[in-house]
Amino acid sequence: MYVNEYRRICELTSSNDHSIDERLEREIKLARNIQAKLLNGFPRINGAEIQGISIPARLIGGDYYDFYRLENGNIRMVIGDVMGKGIPAAMLMILTRGAFRSASESTTSPAETLAAMSKALYQDLRSLKSFVTLFCADWNPITNVLTYASAGHNMPLFVNGKEKKIVDPPKASGVMIGAFSNQVYEEKSVKLEENNMIFFYTDGIVEAENKNREQFKHERLINILLEHSHKSVDAIKKYVVEAIHRFTEGVPPKDDITMVILKIHQESNTISFIHSKE
Repeated sequence: MYVNEYRRICELTSSNDHSIDERLEREIKLARNIQAKLLNGFPRINGAEIQGISIPARLIGGDYYDFYRLENGNIRMVIGDVMGKGIPAAMLMILTRGAFRSASESTTSPAETLAAMSKALYQDLRSLKSFVTLFCADWNPITNVLTYASAGHNMPLFVNGKEKKIVDPPKASGVMIGAFSNQVYEEKSVKLEENNMIFFYTDGIVEAENKNREQFKHERLINILLEHSHKSVDAIKKYVVEAIHRFTEGVPPKDDITMVILKIHQESNTISFIHSKE
């Protein structure tokens, strides 16, 4: 599925000829606009904040995040990283989004969702010699219980805002999507408290490099989150992005930079979906 088209675009984008005709340039800009709209919706919740942002290393990227409201009122969220960059990775990102939306309609947990996505995407990813890492979580806005599963993706950072420290939650193990068919994923749960914050991210943040080829690393990210944990999610998001830009000093990014931040203020029970105006 889409394999021939994917390979054709790979050949176009990997060519040594840097001249891009106007038609292809328009199509790339259109693809970027579509991708930006798909990554720009987020739920608005009384008593909590949640936002996401994805900054592609090229015109369009392969990182992905999404939110899906379940029939039981829970919010299912996912963040992922497609192997590769540019248009080929963006195409696989769209396939991943479709698989997530479809799986969320028919599954009852993050582990089941990842298993369904693995089954749906395995043949395409195997044919393309690619893979996707994903972290999927269901958040209950009434009980503030977060249930999660991982498909080869890094664990999010759990910040205790009251005590200003990073908490290590139970780790959920699981292989990346595309590695094996009919994969089963482990599931864990954690109870969130007032002023807790969960920072989901892709490795483009901690692996961002400066002119000396030094990496941003987890320590810098953790220090920023702890320093600004009392502020709004929107402010925290901006502080992280600004810190990466200062650190890299204009060095072009090698990988997409993506994050999703969930911050708990109090028990919440009203949810709606809005689209960012950014």
